[in-house]
Amino acid sequence: MALSATPYKVELNLTDLDRGIYESLRFTMARHPSETEERLAARLLALALWYDEALVFGRGLSTVDEAALWQKSLDDRVLHWIEVGQPDGDRLVWCSRRAERVSLLVYGDRRMWESKVFPSLNTLDNLNVVALPPQELSELSQELPRSINWAVMISEDSLFVTDEEGQHELKLTWLKRDH
Repeated sequence: MALSATPYKVELNLTDLDRGIYESLRFTMARHPSETEERLAARLLALALWYDEALVFGRGLSTVDEAALWQKSLDDRVLHWIEVGQPDGDRLVWCSRRAERVSLLVYGDRRMWESKVFPSLNTLDNLNVVALPPQELSELSQELPRSINWAVMISEDSLFVTDEEGQHELKLTWLKRDH
């Protein structure tokens, strides 16, 4: 019998001081059976970082032709494709050909990925790459409750996440910006 996705109820109070966005969002997101809590938290942080009211979650890890999150136009063009993790260079090239803008939120120990994959991405003009600090993301995502209640404030190059445990600061490291 196949395992089914686990639903998480999310209440996200988003304050993006850099873009002047103030939103209170309530939604349900699914965690694929093979998805870690860290990846789920990274997807949620990617939503906050690149928030747009038209941004939606893709169908998950088992659907390779969809993004972790994406924004489409009314005529079904992909305006913004967002990946999380450490995809290979071919994947990012493939994504960049299908979307006007591609963003990658890197998490985990990225030293090997940066030395092997990242140099091949310099030719992609529509790509943003930002990394999360591994220790802070690990602490934030440890034992995520099924009802996530986060207040996320974005200011300059930091994400401040307040949850039941207190406040966590995640300093962003921009590896590549498209503009």
